[in-house]
Amino acid sequence: MTAAFRRKSLLRIAALLVFAVAGAGCATMIPREVVPERLADEAHLAGMPNIRVWGDASVESFAVLSRTEKPRTDALAATRGRREQQSPEVNILAISGGGDNGAFGAGLLVGWGDAGSRPDFDLVTGVSAGALTAPFVYLGRGRDAELREVFTKYKRSDIYDPGIVSPLLGSGLFDSSPLEHLIAKYVDDRFLREIANERRKGRVLLIGTTNLDAQRPVLWDMGRIAMSGHPQALNLFRKILLASASIPGAFPPVRITVRVEGRTYEELHVDGGVTQQVFVSRPSLAIRDGDPWSKRTATRLFIIRNGKISPEWEAVEAGIFSISRRSISTLIKNQGIGDLYRIYAKAQIDGTDFNLAAIPSEFGVTREELFELRYMQALYDEGYRAGFRGYRWMKGPPGLTRKALHPAPLNPETPALAVSMPD
Repeated sequence: MTAAFRRKSLLRIAALLVFAVAGAGCATMIPREVVPERLADEAHLAGMPNIRVWGDASVESFAVLSRTEKPRTDALAATRGRREQQSPEVNILAISGGGDNGAFGAGLLVGWGDAGSRPDFDLVTGVSAGALTAPFVYLGRGRDAELREVFTKYKRSDIYDPGIVSPLLGSGLFDSSPLEHLIAKYVDDRFLREIANERRKGRVLLIGTTNLDAQRPVLWDMGRIAMSGHPQALNLFRKILLASASIPGAFPPVRITVRVEGRTYEELHVDGGVTQQVFVSRPSLAIRDGDPWSKRTATRLFIIRNGKISPEWEAVEAGIFSISRRSISTLIKNQGIGDLYRIYAKAQIDGTDFNLAAIPSEFGVTREELFELRYMQALYDEGYRAGFRGYRWMKGPPGLTRKALHPAPLNPETPALAVSMPD
């Protein structure tokens, strides 16, 4: 990372964030009705029931949600034979956040697709930059060209207005409306119909956000939103993608209107990476009576970490903003590694085949500003080459011994989707 980049990008943002915190007492924003704490678990979106669950919910809560799928199981019968012939495994893909580093994951997935060996994933999850990748991968190779565009065609001004917005005037330092418009460009009525069609086949797409009031992760079943037929379904779908990618403090939080006990309230949702950098849902969300998943006993989990998981040395200047920036980036890196360890530990217990990809430590291209096209193209190309040539997936998170990294054998008695975050 160059000194110029530190000065022009991260240092600038760190300084502004410190200023925002210092001025929070006099900052203003449009008033809202906050969901009372006692009603937080009951808040719902009118006309779209059972489309979300707390990311740290109990297995029982997920089971209640899955039981609402029973009327739709007949729709799975037509695809059951085809799906079972295609693959004896349940394939899960989890994509992390990472900002412009999301170009790596996009390249890896497109290259993997062009090589002809990328499976049709039964479950796809995404957070932040991963949330912008996940819907395209969920829809299959026909959307790969658009996925490539998203991470190689658009520069910083297409993502956010680089002009400073005073924290005294609102709830974010930068205007995220360019990203909002970019999402709307790709996520249209046809896109939503395709998502709904895949959900009816039994495939699941989950996007993670963070509910700031509750200080908890929220998982959104995007396919169920698409299937709802609600006139606001498209708008909500877009808002969730924007919320998952909204870095708190830098971008304004996304307001989501909910109902409870006959009253309307607004929740504030931000980047899902605030609570979890990458996630795999609990099993009950997707397993149903008669679902073809239940007949496939092997589970393969693929995680794409859009960042380097190895330490990155940097000479840090002694100023408060440089120290704060470096500390925050180190915190985020290690939070992500912690998420990988939790998922890996559960995968070992459940006999799930764990596979991890990350930006290689030797990748040395730097950028002068965030969302620099030259940098993103180089990172995309790095991922594409790895995916096309056959990526050598890591069998465990960093720091484990060679013995610990040996993949556990798949257990034929393990229920599908047995990987989960611990209680």
